[in-house]
Amino acid sequence: MADAAVVDHDEVAPHAHIEHDTNTGISNTKLAMWLFLASECLLFGGLITTYLLYKTPLTIEQGPAPKQVYDIPFTSVSSFVLLMSSLTMVLAVAAIERGDHHRVRTWLAGTALLGSIFIAGQVYEFTVFKSEGMGYTTSRSSSAFYTLTGFHGVHVTVGIIMLISVLLLSLRGKIPEHRSETVETVGLYWHFVDVVWIVIFAVVYLIP
Repeated sequence: MADAAVVDHDEVAPHAHIEHDTNTGISNTKLAMWLFLASECLLFGGLITTYLLYKTPLTIEQGPAPKQVYDIPFTSVSSFVLLMSSLTMVLAVAAIERGDHHRVRTWLAGTALLGSIFIAGQVYEFTVFKSEGMGYTTSRSSSAFYTLTGFHGVHVTVGIIMLISVLLLSLRGKIPEHRSETVETVGLYWHFVDVVWIVIFAVVYLIP
C-alpha cells in the first residue's frame, strides 16, 4: 500500500506545479499573454488610425506619397511568406502535443526562418523607398507609414527571438509534453502579429 501511495504521488507531482488555472479556466501564462495582446490591439489601432489621418502629403514638395512607391507584388509575396509561418506554427504546436520533439524543432525553426525572410523583405522595401525619396521625415504620410510598419516589424523580430529561445530550450530537453503550453503561448503571439499584418497590408497597400 505504501508503494502504491508513493507511485500515485510521483505521478501527480510533476503536474501539480505546472497547472495554474485561473477563474477563467486558463493558466496564468495564457491569461497574461491574452491581456498583453489586448493592449497591443489598442496600440496598433492607434497607429493605424494615425496613418489613415496622415496618409496624404500636405504638399507636393514633401516628396512622394507612400502609395506612389509601393511595390504591391513584392509586398504580396512577403505577406504570403508571413502567413505561411502561421501554418508552421500550428504544426509546431500539434507536434509538441504529440510529443514529437524532432518535428517541434523543425517547425519552430521553419517559422523563425519565414519570419526572418519577411523582415529581410521589409528592410529591402524600406531601403528602396528611401532611395526613391521617401524618408522617415520626408512628410507626415511617410512618418506615419514607417512608424506603423516599423512597429510591426519590431514585433515580428521579437517573435523570432521568442521562437529561437523556445527552440533552444527544446534542444536542451526542457520542454516536455506537459509543458506544451510554452509553445502554445508563443504561438498566440505569432498568430497575433500575422493577423495584424493582414489588417496593415489591407489598409496601407490595398485600400485606395
